[in-house]
Amino acid sequence: MNQHSRAFTYFLTARAAATLAYQMASVAIGWQMYDLTGSPLALGLVGLVQFIPSLLLALYVGHAADRYDRRAIVAIAQTLEALALLCLAIFSGLHLIDRNTILLIVFLLGVARAFEYTTFQTLLPALVTQETLPAAIAKNASVRQAAVIIGPVLGGFLYLAGSGVVYLSAGGMFLLAAAIIARLGMQRRAMTAREPATLKSLFAGIAYIRSQPVLLGAISLDLFAVLLGGATALLPIFARDILAVGPWGLGILRAAPAVGALTASLYLAQKPLQRNVGKIMFAAVAGFGLATIIFALSTSIVLSCLALIVLGWTDMISVVIRASLIQLESPDEMRGRVNAVNATFIGTSNEFGEFESGLTAAWFGVVPAALLGGVGTLAVVVLWIYLFPQLLRRERLHSPSQ
Repeated sequence: MNQHSRAFTYFLTARAAATLAYQMASVAIGWQMYDLTGSPLALGLVGLVQFIPSLLLALYVGHAADRYDRRAIVAIAQTLEALALLCLAIFSGLHLIDRNTILLIVFLLGVARAFEYTTFQTLLPALVTQETLPAAIAKNASVRQAAVIIGPVLGGFLYLAGSGVVYLSAGGMFLLAAAIIARLGMQRRAMTAREPATLKSLFAGIAYIRSQPVLLGAISLDLFAVLLGGATALLPIFARDILAVGPWGLGILRAAPAVGALTASLYLAQKPLQRNVGKIMFAAVAGFGLATIIFALSTSIVLSCLALIVLGWTDMISVVIRASLIQLESPDEMRGRVNAVNATFIGTSNEFGEFESGLTAAWFGVVPAALLGGVGTLAVVVLWIYLFPQLLRRERLHSPSQ
């Protein structure tokens, strides 16, 4: 195993540990919050308070990732995430936990994750060649999705021993990931001058994406599709009130999309997409919307899991295409800022999407909210085909000039 292969393996190990930690903690936080409040809106607030830091800090995080040691940023952020989970474990053990305490600590967790998530994405291109980057992205996604499968199930079963057990276990995994990243060997990169953050440098990522219709279309398509179609925040309600399963059932439901995503990423790692990537992306997002509709109408845990598996499969196709386009078409000196904008879009679709789902569920009911989300996703696909014909016509992940 050469030095670059070894570094890539260490990177994947850190990715697995951090993702396991986050998924385990997410199950515990979601179940504990709904158990304490019985409120769909409270579940939505969990997503909102995670999203606010990523929105407020996005531009500075990208600026920092382009000018400072990216490994150090990731390692410090993961250590802070471990400390936040330790606080949740202590408050839970002392029976001092309530809605506001959870929201405050989750907000702090979101601050650390804003730095970790964006900067983590910039590490991979320094470990592999440009030609092997799409396959490496798919392998990275495979490891992540395997952890997403195991993490919720493990978190659900550990929750039977108490929420504190989940938080402590997840915190330990974050510390392991931080230790690996801190010692990760990478290609040396040219460091840009550490000038103060100006408005021009902070907004450079936004300006670059706006100048690239294919990137803008791919990122915004994912934003609005997942914002409308994501039902992850509602899974505790589906698990307890509709499908009548306990924490273990919630863990299985949380893991089901990852099963589909894992199989898709393994396939793409072996057979990277070569042609018609634009059409494939639109088809995948449409499949995501249809799977959401089926899940919303299901009253069987088997059918619900199957729908979530299809949802995960189609989402992974879209994710790999989007991530490959971003990494391949972003100059290294701007990769942090471009990824920061992408992370903001992802956070908007995921965390703010959870708030949107919780809010609409409180207004209309959980099933109508999920159903409307799936229909909305299909509407976005139709509209984006009209707005971004360049993305629809995109043939390959590499641009013609590469």
